[in-house]
Amino acid sequence: MLEISNIYKTFNKGTVNEKKALNGLNLKLNDGDFCTVIGGNGAGKSTMLNAIAGVWPVDSGAIMIDGKDVSGLPEYKRAPYLGRVFQDPMTGTVADMEIIENLAIAARRGQRRGLAWGVKKEEKEKYYEMLKEFDLGLENRMTSKVGLLSGGQRQAITLLMATIKKPKLLLLDEHTAALDPKTAAKVLELSDKIISEHNLTALMVTHNMRDAIVHGNRLIMLNEGRVILDISGEEKKNLTVEHLLEKFEKVSGSKLENDRMLLAD
Repeated sequence: MLEISNIYKTFNKGTVNEKKALNGLNLKLNDGDFCTVIGGNGAGKSTMLNAIAGVWPVDSGAIMIDGKDVSGLPEYKRAPYLGRVFQDPMTGTVADMEIIENLAIAARRGQRRGLAWGVKKEEKEKYYEMLKEFDLGLENRMTSKVGLLSGGQRQAITLLMATIKKPKLLLLDEHTAALDPKTAAKVLELSDKIISEHNLTALMVTHNMRDAIVHGNRLIMLNEGRVILDISGEEKKNLTVEHLLEKFEKVSGSKLENDRMLLAD
């Protein structure tokens, strides 16, 4: 479903601020893989997601989604293949529009616009059932403005909007980092449920090592712009934070110096 081949990306090339963000990155995801991504500050996690989404062009290498080479496509032309949830709950929704209107916009992505009534009765019923599964009481607040919701509720709406069209690839960019622990756990539970029910292929960047171990069927660690650990199957199921740190030190030859990751244990 996703194949990244030998991707390089350097920012501010030729200046004192030159930063090699991706350094020969290779990654292949099979259909239905739920892969968590961890790494220290500046390891290339979010840069990788931005490269996949086409936020800016890479210097060299290729990106394939479901067998199609999207390397040269701009961001808006990659959008039909992707769903994305960002760290900031304020991103991904329209604050001064109702919940139901936000969902309708997401459901119509990529379709031609017409002059028909905005949201049909059967659509309302469908969205009601979807929201009811979240168990956040949102099904009874469909006419509420999204800007009035809590961070967790808003992130849940964004997650539903990102997956309502069943994208080829779902990108979760530290989507629980701005939430309190209880709300973060709920959003992760919803993420697991949606990914499993729709058999989505997903990449989830997280700074929380325990979340990276518990969720998904595969875990990769980035360091200096490339994959240095790729763990799946029984090895991932039996993995602990301590073992993961040991593996990192062994492969990279240095200790992981990232307070956010270590404190999130």
